[in-house]
Amino acid sequence: MADLSTVIDDLCAEGDALDALVAALPPEQWSLPTPADRWTVAHQVGHLAWTDRAALTAVTDPDAFAEGLVEAWQNPAGFVDAAAEVEAARPPAELLADWRDGRDRLAEVLAAVPAGTKIPWYGPPMSAMSMATARLMETWAHGQDVAQALGAASAPTNRLRAIAHLGVRTRDFAYAVNSLAPPAEEFRFELTAPEGDELWTWGPEDAAQRVTGPAHDFCLLVTQRAHPDDLALVAVGQDAATWLGIAQVFAGPSGGGRERKADA
Repeated sequence: MADLSTVIDDLCAEGDALDALVAALPPEQWSLPTPADRWTVAHQVGHLAWTDRAALTAVTDPDAFAEGLVEAWQNPAGFVDAAAEVEAARPPAELLADWRDGRDRLAEVLAAVPAGTKIPWYGPPMSAMSMATARLMETWAHGQDVAQALGAASAPTNRLRAIAHLGVRTRDFAYAVNSLAPPAEEFRFELTAPEGDELWTWGPEDAAQRVTGPAHDFCLLVTQRAHPDDLALVAVGQDAATWLGIAQVFAGPSGGGRERKADA
């Protein structure tokens, strides 16, 4: 697994890639719908700006974050959408500038977090490494939605490795949010890297339950950016097949996923 500085570099690069898609958009294109229900391009960028700001507060002022957490839990099913609505209503140039400033500042403070420090969050507290990985995952996932809305190409890179690792690590979480008991046996994951011919692996080589395929498809699966039937992933074993239908790397209740392309 990569070290903290590498993941932060990847986070910055992923932010820059999304920035390049939206930087020159005319104001009316910020209102384009994205695959996420009722979310426009502005909602997607606004969500990232708001979440980066929350992460920055969690690192630099845990007491202030705790106050915001109390407020959020007054509307646990809707506070994320409510925040995105507020952010999306801002002028695009202002929102873009705020997102840029927030993500730059967050990268700086995460790099300076002392080893062993736990950062409060909406779920369990996280290390700086986990927070950086989570922000990388969100930036990439919401970037996929923006790219699709704009009809833009989004070539996968090896920055996906940390996201794939997070997807593996959160296997049991997906069962928990669906009120299912996770299997006792470990899975074997074998994913082909987007760049080069490297094979990324996790779990015992002789595991009976296996998931194999492109790392890009795996990351689309765990971020619920595509339906499992539209991905070139292969599950061996009933437990692995069940997991493909519920995989979820992001915090919160069970996600609704995306429709099959054939059904869209």
